[in-house]
Amino acid sequence: MLLGMAGRRTRGRAGRPALVVRRWRESKAARRARAAEIVRRLRALYPDAAAELDYRSPFQFLIAVILSAQTTDVTVNRVTPALFGRFPTPQALAAASQLEVEALIHPTGFFRSKARAIRETAAQLVHEFDGEVPRRMEDLLRLRGVARKSANVVLGEAFGVASGVVVDTHVKRLSQRLGLTRAADPVTIERDLMDTLDRGAWIFAGTAVIWHGRRVCDARRPDCDGCTLNDVCPSSTSPARPAVSPFRTAAA
Repeated sequence: MLLGMAGRRTRGRAGRPALVVRRWRESKAARRARAAEIVRRLRALYPDAAAELDYRSPFQFLIAVILSAQTTDVTVNRVTPALFGRFPTPQALAAASQLEVEALIHPTGFFRSKARAIRETAAQLVHEFDGEVPRRMEDLLRLRGVARKSANVVLGEAFGVASGVVVDTHVKRLSQRLGLTRAADPVTIERDLMDTLDRGAWIFAGTAVIWHGRRVCDARRPDCDGCTLNDVCPSSTSPARPAVSPFRTAAA
């Protein structure tokens, strides 16, 4: 298939064709300039972009993030009021019974392993960090149920620390469609985004791209015509998409 540029077709659910992922030939400077414009437009569209998990403290946010694996934020927000009402502190959650925690978080799925994870995480906070959520990536990664994506979310949202770029399924999909990475694995995608985006945009960009993926750039039916990025996205199906990168002449 001749696309006029490098491209591949992604698949929707049940193997249905979804969208041709295209890339423009552009210099690193052009890609960085285009990425800055993407961030500028997302800031205008989502000025209040933030995590959509309800929380009142870094501890509550950390636990909510762990519970959010393989479920929706809406589901997590339904169970956390009762969970934190019963166990408001790391000390209380660490001392909780497995069965009681399982019952409270059951709707989130994988409730047995998640109950163990949040109880053990709470115990680690008590015994290793004086009951406080650590503010360093290497410390967060020691906690049960916390991988780099979760650690980036916690550091960025709870503490404003730009340790990297959050890469979830939405960020993976959109960064590929936007031509900001050729990678498929989250580690390489994050590295590409960190190299392309200004550090001051790392926290916002991760959150805003997630919002955009949920609201506009759907996995199966992206609203390219209604997308504010349709003329800076090489994969857009909108007539507004130019054949070549509009930033191709950006200075190195």
